Amino acid sequence: MSGMLGITGVTRMMMQMPKVVKMGLSKTAASLGRVKPQPGRMFLHQKSLARLPIPPLQQTLYRYLLSVEPLLSKEDFETTKKVVEDFGKPNGVGQRLQMALVKRAKKLDNWLSQWWLSVAYLEFRSPVVVNVSPGIVCPRENINSESDQLKFASKFISGVLDFKHLIDTNSLPVDQMGGQPLCMDQYYKVLAACRIPGPRKDDLVFYPPNKPDAPKHIIVAHKNHFYTVDVMDKEGVPLTLSQLYSQLKFVLEASTQPEIPVGLLTTAHRNTWGKVYKRLNKDPTNAKSFDDIKRAIFLLCLDSSSSQTEQNFSAHVARQALYGGGSGSNSGNRWYDKTIQFFVSPNGGTGLTYEHSGAEGPPIITLVDHTLAYAHSIADDFSAMTVDAPAPKKLNFNLDLDALDTIEEAKQEIDSLAGDLQLTVLPFKYYGKDFPKSQKLSPDAFIQIAIQLTYYKIYGRSAATYESASLRKYQYGRTDTIRSASIASNAFCKAMEESGTKPSEKAMLFRKAILSHKEYTNLAINGDGIDRHLLGLKLIAIEQGENVPDLFMDTAYTQSSHFNVSTSQVPAKHDLVMCFGPVVPDGYGICYNPRQNHLNFAVSAFNTSPETDSDVFAKRLTESLLEIRDVLESAPPTAKL
Repeated sequence: MSGMLGITGVTRMMMQMPKVVKMGLSKTAASLGRVKPQPGRMFLHQKSLARLPIPPLQQTLYRYLLSVEPLLSKEDFETTKKVVEDFGKPNGVGQRLQMALVKRAKKLDNWLSQWWLSVAYLEFRSPVVVNVSPGIVCPRENINSESDQLKFASKFISGVLDFKHLIDTNSLPVDQMGGQPLCMDQYYKVLAACRIPGPRKDDLVFYPPNKPDAPKHIIVAHKNHFYTVDVMDKEGVPLTLSQLYSQLKFVLEASTQPEIPVGLLTTAHRNTWGKVYKRLNKDPTNAKSFDDIKRAIFLLCLDSSSSQTEQNFSAHVARQALYGGGSGSNSGNRWYDKTIQFFVSPNGGTGLTYEHSGAEGPPIITLVDHTLAYAHSIADDFSAMTVDAPAPKKLNFNLDLDALDTIEEAKQEIDSLAGDLQLTVLPFKYYGKDFPKSQKLSPDAFIQIAIQLTYYKIYGRSAATYESASLRKYQYGRTDTIRSASIASNAFCKAMEESGTKPSEKAMLFRKAILSHKEYTNLAINGDGIDRHLLGLKLIAIEQGENVPDLFMDTAYTQSSHFNVSTSQVPAKHDLVMCFGPVVPDGYGICYNPRQNHLNFAVSAFNTSPETDSDVFAKRLTESLLEIRDVLESAPPTAKL
C-alpha cells in the first residue's frame, strides 16, 4: 500500500554498498463516502505545511542504539556502541555530514523526497512485479457472464472518473492525521501516470489535469491486446454507462484470439526492459503505442478465466493482483509500468496492481473505496440512447527478434517467480479492531506486537521489522520507518514463551510493548524517525565523494536494515486485502486491514528460502492473537494506550 513499501531498493542498496503508511491515524476522503465537489479545498493548507525537519544527530544515534539492541548479541552491541560513539564525536564525520544535510534542507522544499524516489524506486533494478508493486483484492463481485463483467467494469470506470473529477477540480477534502492537514500532492500522481524503463535508472511521468492536453482515454487490455478507449468527450464530460459498455464490448469482440504477450516485457529486470524499450521506442508505431499507454488515465484489464490453484478465493485473486497468475493466465494482460491498473475477471475476482513510485497506499485506497462505493450505488441503467463514442483503437507493436526472445525469457521468469512466491491470505474471524479498542489499546500497535510474538514463537528471537509511517504532514512527505522490534516487545515475547510467567505480568509487558510502539510511531510521523535520517547522512557522504562511514558498514546497520518482516497497515472502508512480496529473500511481507469484527492479513514468503513459510506464519499468528486475547481478558485495562 504498499508499502513495503519502497524499502526494497533501499534494503538492497544497504546490503550491496562499501538498498500506509500509518493509515490508521489518517482520515481520508474515502471515509466520507461520495463527496460533493467543493472546488479549491484540496490544496487549502498545502502552502502552510511545514518542511520535513532533520532530527538532532545525537538523538538519532541514541535511538538507533535502542533499536538495534534487541537484535544483537551483547558482544556485537558493545562493538556497535563504539562505532556509533566514533561517528557522533565532536567535529567528527557525523557532525560534518549533519551540517551538509542541514544545508541541503535549506535549499529544498523536502530534502528527502527526490532522494527517496530515486533510491527506493527508480534506481531499483529487479522486476517491479512482487518486489515493488502491491496488489489489492476487492470483495468478490456477482459476475456470472461476459455481460456482467462488462457492466461492472463500466461502473468501475465511471467511479474512477467521478473520483478524477474531484482531483481535477481540487475538490477532495484534505486528508488529516490527528487533526492536522496532510500533503495532497500524491493524488496528482496516481492517475495519468506511468513509470518509464531505463537501462540504468527509470523515470516517472505525470499528465496533470490542469494541462490543455490532459488525457481523456484509458487503456483496455484483453487477451494480451491493448486498446486505447476514450472515456470522455472532447469537453471532458465522462461517457455514459451505455457508451462505456459499448466501448468495452467492442474490445472483447475485436480480440477473440490471444496476442503476443508484449506486456510481459514490463515484468523483466529493469535493465533488460530499459534496453529493449529504448530500442523499440525508435520505431514510430511503437513510440505511439508507448505514448498512449503513458498518457492513459489508467489501465483496465478484462481478464480471461483462470484455474483456481488456491483453496482460498482471495488468495487466488491476490496472485492475479500481484503478478497476473503467470504466463498461462493473465500476466501478459498487464502493463506493470502503469501506476494504476484494475482488473475484472469472469469469476467475480476484481482488484488492482499499483506501481509504487509515485504514491503510498492512502491515496490508492481512497480511490478504491470511492470507486467501489460509486459502482455499487449508481443506477444500473445501460439502456440510455446516446451518441456513439469514437471506436477503440488497437495499439500495435513492431517487435524485433530480440524483443520476442526477451518475451520468452520473461515468460520463464514470471512463472519461476510465481512458483517461488508463497502467499497466504488469512481472514482472522475471532475478533477485529473492536477488541483492542475495548482494552484501550491501539489496534495497529496491538497487531504489530502480535506479529513480533509470532516471529519469536517460530525463530526464538526478534527480527528487524519495518512498518511504514506517513510523513505527509510535511510538504511532499513520503514515509519513514517504524522499527517495531523493540526492547519492550522482546521482553514481552520472552515472557510469553516462559511457562512460569503469570498472566498479569504478561499483560503488563504487553501494554509496555504497546506503549513503546506508540512512542516510536509518534516520533516517526513527526519527522524524528532514524531510518531516513541515517539514509540522508549516507547519501550526502556519497554525494560529496566521501567514503561510506564505518557506521553504515557495521554489522548492526546491515542486520537492522535487513527487514525480515516488512509490514503495512492498510485500513479501508471496504473488505479489501492488500498484499506484497517480502523485501529480502529470507523474509516475510505482511499486510493487514483491521476491520471492526475481523482482521484481514496477507502473508508472503519465498519457497526458495528454507527458513520461511507463510502458511506456518499465518497459523502461528492466529495462535498469537488468541493467546494475547486470553492474557488481556485475565487482566482488565487501566488506561488507554
